[in-house]
Amino acid sequence: MTQQKKYGLRVSEDNGSWTAQIIRRMTARKNVVTKTQAGFASEAEATSWGEQALKELLENLMVRNERRAKQRAERTQATADKEAAAQKWRDERDSRSDSDDFDFDDDFDDE
Repeated sequence: MTQQKKYGLRVSEDNGSWTAQIIRRMTARKNVVTKTQAGFASEAEATSWGEQALKELLENLMVRNERRAKQRAERTQATADKEAAAQKWRDERDSRSDSDDFDFDDDFDDE
């Protein structure tokens, strides 16, 4: 299995005008255009714009991924804290019921 980049840059010419496209690999066989800009006078301008746009896109993705990782860690910690509190409550409840030794036969003798 080969490793390919998730995002890439494609520059094409159409009737003397250059177009830059940022493409994303959706599956092994399918690419999707994420962002496009047309009307560049030269290939160098289109490539320059594409590289800059790709850099900004990747930076935004990194920031979003860090933010989501932090939120995921907070959710995981909150779930662990909640489960620990519930387990503590269960343990205390079990220890109280064991120490009470409540016997129904002794308390409700009508004879």
